[in-house]
Amino acid sequence: MTHEISIVVARRFLAIRHLLAPPRALPAEPESVMAVVDRLGSLQFDPLEVAGRNHDLVLQARIGGYRRELADELLYGRRLLFEAYNKALNLLPTRELPYYRITWDRGALGWAAQLIAEQQPLTDKLLAAIEAEGPKSSADFEREPAIAWHWGPTMAVRAVLEALAITGRLGLARRQGNRRFYDLTERLYPADLLATRVPEREQLLHKLLSRYRGHGLLGATGSSELWAGTDSAVVRTELRAELLDRGEILQVTVEGVRGPRFIIGDELPLLAQAERECAPSAAVDAGPALDFATWSSEGASGCSFLAPLDPLIWDRNFLDPLYGFEYRWEVYTPAAKRRWGYYVLPIMFGDRLVGRVEPRIDRTSKVVRILGMSWEASFDPLDTPGFVSAFAAALNSYQYFAEAAAVIAPLDAAHGPLFRALDGQVKLLGEDPVRPSIGGVRVSSGKAAATS
Repeated sequence: MTHEISIVVARRFLAIRHLLAPPRALPAEPESVMAVVDRLGSLQFDPLEVAGRNHDLVLQARIGGYRRELADELLYGRRLLFEAYNKALNLLPTRELPYYRITWDRGALGWAAQLIAEQQPLTDKLLAAIEAEGPKSSADFEREPAIAWHWGPTMAVRAVLEALAITGRLGLARRQGNRRFYDLTERLYPADLLATRVPEREQLLHKLLSRYRGHGLLGATGSSELWAGTDSAVVRTELRAELLDRGEILQVTVEGVRGPRFIIGDELPLLAQAERECAPSAAVDAGPALDFATWSSEGASGCSFLAPLDPLIWDRNFLDPLYGFEYRWEVYTPAAKRRWGYYVLPIMFGDRLVGRVEPRIDRTSKVVRILGMSWEASFDPLDTPGFVSAFAAALNSYQYFAEAAAVIAPLDAAHGPLFRALDGQVKLLGEDPVRPSIGGVRVSSGKAAATS
C-alpha cells in the first residue's frame, strides 16, 4: 500500500519528526541528546568549528540551552555514543555497535590492514605504548617520515593510528580540539557488546535503514554520498524490498515529486499528526514556489538555524521540489565561486526554509559575528507575522550555545532594518574594533539605533 501525501503535509511531517516543530523544545540534559539520536539514528561529525561542529548544531536546533559538553560527556565519559563510519564519520548509539562492525571487518581486509602489515614494527610500538600507558595521540610519538595515505602524504604515526581505528583495534578515547586520542577498543566498550556478532546482511539492512531514519522521507535514488557504505545499488534495491516486507519502512508518494519516498514504519502517527495540522492551511500553502506574502504562518512561530549536514537537508535534490530552496555547503568551493559563503546555515521558520545565515563564533572576543544573510524571493522578514521574535529567539539560543556575550550584525546595510527591529530582544554589539560599520546599526549598552 502506498500513502499519498501533499507537499504541505510532507513539509510538516518532516518538521515534526525532526523535532523542529517547535525547535529547541527538548530540555538541556543528556536524555535529550539520546532522544535526538534515537529519532535520527546518527549525527554526522565534522571537525570544522567556525560556526560550531556539525553534530552540535544539529543538537542545538532541537535542544534548548544546548552546550557541547552534553554530547561530549556521552561520547567520552559515559560512552553511550561512539564514532564510526556510516554515511560518513558519525556519532552512533553504542548499543548499536554490533550493527556497525562491518566497517571494522571490511577494514581488516582492506587497505588499512595492508598499511598495518607494511608498518608492522611501528604498529607494534604504538599498540605497546597505548596498552601500557593509556590513550595516546600522534603527537605523543616521535615524528616518522610521511607515507602515502588515502588523504594524501601523512606522517606514518598518524596513518597507522587511523588504520588501527578503521580495523577496530583502537577506538577514540577523546578529542582535544582536532587532536584524537586512541585507546584499545576492549577498554572502551563492554566485552559482551564487542563479542556480539550480527550477520553481515543484517548489518547492511541496519545501515540502509539508518539513512531512512536520518532523513525521514528519502527516496530510492540520490547523490552517492547519501548511500556510502550501503553496498551497490543492486544490493540496496534488494535490501529496501526486505525492509518494506518487514514493515520497517513504508512507501509514500509526494505530490509534485518524482519517484517513491519512504518513511519509517512506526512513524505513521507522526504523518497523521501532520495531516491534521495541515488541513486548514493546505489550500493556501500550495507549493514550494509560494508567495510568502500570502502564506498562512499559523503555527510557524519557531525559527532555527540548521547544520550544513543536518539530516533534514541530506537530500539536496529534494529541497527544490519540497521547499523551493537551493543549498550547497560551500566550504570546499573556491572563494570566487561561492554563491552564499564559506559556512552558511539554512534558516527554517515553521516548516519552511526561508533564508540563509553565515555566523562566526569568535571565542577570543566572545562574540558571534553575522557575516551575511540572504532571504528567499518574496520572503520579507519584517512583514512575515511572528518572524522577528522567532528569529530573535533563534539568535539568542545560538549566542548561548556559542558562549558569546553579544551578536555583531552584518556589514550589509540592507539588514539594518531587521536588526533595528531586534532592539531589546537580542544583545547586539556595535563597536567592533575589527569591523567599524555594522549593517547600519549602531549599538550602545546593548541598545540599537539607526545611523545617519
